[in-house]
Amino acid sequence: MITNCSHSLFFAAVVAASLAIAPRAMAQRADSAAAPQVRQLSLDDALHSAEAKSPELAIARAGVTRAEGQRSKAFSQFLPQIYGSAGYTRTLKSQFQGLNVGSDSGGPPACSSFAPDPDATTDARLTLLESALGCGAGSNPFGSLQNLGFGAANQWNLGLSLQQNVYTGGRVTAQYRAANAGKRSAAIGLTAAKAQLTLDVTQAYYDAQLTDQLVHIAEATLSQADTTLAQTKLGRQVGNAAEFDLLRAQVTRDNQVPVLIQRRADRDIAYVRLKQLLHLPLSDSVSLTTSLDDSTVAPTGAVATLLTQAPDTAAESRAPVRQASENVTAQKSAVTVARAERIPSLALASAFGRVAYPSGVFPSWSDFRSNWTIGGSLTLPIFTGGNIHGDEQIASAGLQTARAQLQQTREFAELDALNALNKLRSAQAQMDASRGTAQQASRAYQIATVRYKEGISTQTELNDSQIQLQQAEANRATAARDLQVARMRLALLRDLPLTGTSAQAAQPQTQPGALQSSLTVPLGTQSATTSAGRNGAPNLPAGAPSQNPGTP
Repeated sequence: MITNCSHSLFFAAVVAASLAIAPRAMAQRADSAAAPQVRQLSLDDALHSAEAKSPELAIARAGVTRAEGQRSKAFSQFLPQIYGSAGYTRTLKSQFQGLNVGSDSGGPPACSSFAPDPDATTDARLTLLESALGCGAGSNPFGSLQNLGFGAANQWNLGLSLQQNVYTGGRVTAQYRAANAGKRSAAIGLTAAKAQLTLDVTQAYYDAQLTDQLVHIAEATLSQADTTLAQTKLGRQVGNAAEFDLLRAQVTRDNQVPVLIQRRADRDIAYVRLKQLLHLPLSDSVSLTTSLDDSTVAPTGAVATLLTQAPDTAAESRAPVRQASENVTAQKSAVTVARAERIPSLALASAFGRVAYPSGVFPSWSDFRSNWTIGGSLTLPIFTGGNIHGDEQIASAGLQTARAQLQQTREFAELDALNALNKLRSAQAQMDASRGTAQQASRAYQIATVRYKEGISTQTELNDSQIQLQQAEANRATAARDLQVARMRLALLRDLPLTGTSAQAAQPQTQPGALQSSLTVPLGTQSATTSAGRNGAPNLPAGAPSQNPGTP
């Protein structure tokens, strides 16, 4: 009895323990399931993720595919066009059904009833001959047509047709050249889209790194203000600090709170922008592993490859200039096509068919009869009312516009390259200057803190040192961000689109007219017009002088 009781107590204890542990285990599993995913993200990882999921690159790739299709379509005009056909016709009513062509029509006897008689007289033979002629021609005019399918209930047609351009006055060749130019332009557009995406992701990545550092600076400044306020309160209690110093310390500390809130808001926006470019869930937590200041950690992977190669700043090498040059080629081909309309064109055509008129629905192969034709056509415009002349004017205007845009694009490309070089030099100079300034400001703040504790300096001196340290650290972080973006922009300059008003002014304009729209091959898609101003550096702390030379 005691044994049974002990077993029951033990079982009850186990059940109670299980019931107590189960909710905790379920809660832990729920917490782990609800916890956002933390991604360790380097700049190389960000670039790979963005390239794999970018809609801009998908659009550019579709443009390349479209250009390849246009090229294949243009090349097909050099080759013969062969088409096959098969058809069946069931005749329900026919105009030939009322015509009787047999011997049951009530007329003269059938032609087969006339047989020559060698013993007949001459008059009898003449009479027989006249009757036979009347049988064959007079009373039955359709006798020779009864096997040609007129009014047949069932009709089958099998056919092959061939057409080959023999001479087109250069029109087909010009269209093929234009299609090739379009394909090359689309490939340049895809490369430009990749370069623009790389710059956008790099800029967004370093913007997020910058906002992280600005938040840390604001948090450190708030912590310093809290320490100063506590020391001032203690000094006020023992009579070593004036009420003015206490009020000033309190105001300084309270003014730093909205600065920290703003820095955190800027960081949230920067991370959301980065996640959108990488197409990551907004709820995921991202940890950036690539340092903003490459003096401690050297770049690796694709980033290192881009930054180590010599930048190409020649205007003729820029993607917009190359696209404008391809547009000139396409417009020249459009002029050739327009002029070729005045030249005679020769084409060869052939058709082969098999026709059957079976008595039943389905014929046998012996029921089919062949038709085969071959011929040529010569087309020469005699009077078009000015249509060809209008096409020539439209094509000539398009060529003039393309040449002017090419020259304009070259000029803007030269200016854009000079601007990129100047921004890199400016960012490098600011980075060099900010390193020493941040060290000096940190040392000055340490000295001011010691002096304030010893009662040698005032609260005003300590606050000034704190503000200068905050400004110096923020300027150094901003200079590091600007330097990294400027270096990446210069490395990608060859394939980047033009920025700002340069891109809008140099963008090729589509000319009106049916001929222009059918012959002009569109240039490759540019993923973005400009990166300037879209992802600018976050604001500096309140009162800090701007050290940003502009978004590279």
